[in-house]
Amino acid sequence: MRFTDSPVVELPVRDAVLSIQQDNGSMHVGTTVWPCSLVLVKFVERWRTRTSSTDPNPYADALDFTNKRAVEIGAGCGVASMGLHLLGLHDVVVTDIAPVMPALKRNLKRNKSVLGKSLKTAQLYWTKPDQINALSPPFDLVIATDVVYIEESVGPLISAMEALVGDTGVVLLGYQIRSPEAHLLFWELCGRVFDVQKVPHEHLHPDYAYEEADVYMLRKL
Repeated sequence: MRFTDSPVVELPVRDAVLSIQQDNGSMHVGTTVWPCSLVLVKFVERWRTRTSSTDPNPYADALDFTNKRAVEIGAGCGVASMGLHLLGLHDVVVTDIAPVMPALKRNLKRNKSVLGKSLKTAQLYWTKPDQINALSPPFDLVIATDVVYIEESVGPLISAMEALVGDTGVVLLGYQIRSPEAHLLFWELCGRVFDVQKVPHEHLHPDYAYEEADVYMLRKL
């Protein structure tokens, strides 16, 4: 399920609006905006801007972006990184495979005036340890949305996340079932490496609480 077939997707974040150009006709899924990136950004916005002094914020530590280093893997059009940058995550490198990089860079350039800077990018294949090491892990945050859709890529994905995130870091995962086989394998392998916290659906942003999309926080065991 794509979010929309429209060539442009707009996402309001605080007092700004991201404008993301997508290419639904491309053979690469990374050139399309998928719902989980929007769900993750708006979840973070809801809890990052929470000001209640009476109700504790269960995500305060995970979403404290002060002096945090982050990397987004399988970034596609870059929605999650751009949205979280607007919410205070200022040290983030945005990655994807070579065929998707033109769409990613085009959208970063398209939103430069909103972002106030050019976000860093890097090519990353999850199967290439040299590319992972070149990013200088560990990171405080690893961002991933809609990255589980092919069974063959699940093992390398888990290994990449494990290599990139620090021992006290967090993987922010926007997730939707795309393949039953990939889904089963992902959570089997994930449970061997990470403690898994699923965000209750009622904690998502009410306007972006899509029925099939979830947010998880993964921490190393």
